Amino acid sequence: MMKRKILVAYDGSDLSKEALQEAKFQARGIPETEVYVVSVVTQAGPSTNTAVARSIQWELAEKIKPDMEVIEEDFKQEDITINTDIIIDAVNRNAGTRICNHADAYDIDLIIVGSRGLGGVKKMILGSVSNRVVQESDCPVLVIK
Repeated sequence: MMKRKILVAYDGSDLSKEALQEAKFQARGIPETEVYVVSVVTQAGPSTNTAVARSIQWELAEKIKPDMEVIEEDFKQEDITINTDIIIDAVNRNAGTRICNHADAYDIDLIIVGSRGLGGVKKMILGSVSNRVVQESDCPVLVIK
């Protein structure tokens, strides 16, 4: 039996939490499933001051870390193989590209992404991100609405 790999794009939004539940549901059906939960912190706002932009990114990454620990624990309790990753991306403004790169690097079979992410300043995964993932991905993409 081949291992199946699912990547979930997580940003703390309700839709990304639904994406986690969907991954869990799919993993229960196929015990050989590995779930990769990825949170991409992109450069938010104008990149005039690199140091400020970088520190905001680190702050956002720190904020999402406790979520990732809870997710990891949650999946492990259900005996689902889980890998979590917080990626700080200083180059791309759209996290979608980075999600696709990650999927390629780990031979992901399915990407699950919310149709839109957090609003306001906390925007990490947006509608444009799910759109980018659908366009650029080499594997099937499930968009949670």
